[in-house]
Amino acid sequence: MSKFSRRDLLRLLPVGGIGALLSGCGAGGLEEVIHEVWEPFNQRSEQLLFNPQKLAPEFPESAIQPQELLVNTFRGTPLIDPARYQLSVAGAVAQPLVLTLADLKALQAKTMTIRHVCVEGWAAIVQWTGVPLREIARLAQPQPGVRYVYFESADGYYESWDLPSALHAQTLLAYGKNGSDLPVDNGAPLRLASPIKLGYKQSKWVVGIRFLRDLPVTQGYWEDRGYEWYAGL
Repeated sequence: MSKFSRRDLLRLLPVGGIGALLSGCGAGGLEEVIHEVWEPFNQRSEQLLFNPQKLAPEFPESAIQPQELLVNTFRGTPLIDPARYQLSVAGAVAQPLVLTLADLKALQAKTMTIRHVCVEGWAAIVQWTGVPLREIARLAQPQPGVRYVYFESADGYYESWDLPSALHAQTLLAYGKNGSDLPVDNGAPLRLASPIKLGYKQSKWVVGIRFLRDLPVTQGYWEDRGYEWYAGL
C-alpha cells in the first residue's frame, strides 16, 4: 500500500490543488487573484497538518549524494570573510545578539543527514552540521506574541518562516556540509538547512534574523513572486 506525505495529501485537496497548480508559476491576471484568495487557506491547511514534534527521516552517511545538490543563486555569490562575519539577531526579543562564526561554533552542534527537496523537482541527500535555530531563540528569548522569523541574506535574499517550523528540532543554521566546512556556493559561512521546508525557504549567506509578531509585507523573495509561503514537506 502506497504512503502519502503531507504534500501529497494537500495536492489531493481542492484548495491545495489550486495552490500547487499556481505555485512555481509567474502570477498575473486571474491567476494572481485566485492565488491571493486561496493562499491563506493553503497556509492554514499546512499549519494544521504540521506536527512540530515529529522528526523527518534521517539517512546514514553512505546515502549522501554529493553530486545531486545543485547550486541556485538569484544575484550571484557574495564573498564573506569568515573572520569578520557577524550574525545579527533582533526584533521582538529580550536579548538582541551579535554572534561571530566562532560564537556559533562554540554552541552545541547538531549533525543530520537529510533529504533536501527543491521546488524544481530534484532532491539530494546531504549531511549538514550547525546550530539548531531553537538554541539561538533560547539565547535571544523571543517576546510573547512572536509568530514569525525573518531571515536576511548577504546577497539581498530574504525569507520568513512560521515560528513552530523555525524551532523544529531539525531546523539548523548550518556551517558544515558532508563533513567539511560549508562551501561558499552552498551558503558559507551560514545557511538554513531543514528537511521540513522546500529548498527556497532555506536561505544561504544568512546575516540577520528577526523575530516578529506580524508577517511582513515582503514575505520572501520567491513568495513575493507567487510561490507558496508555507512550503512545508
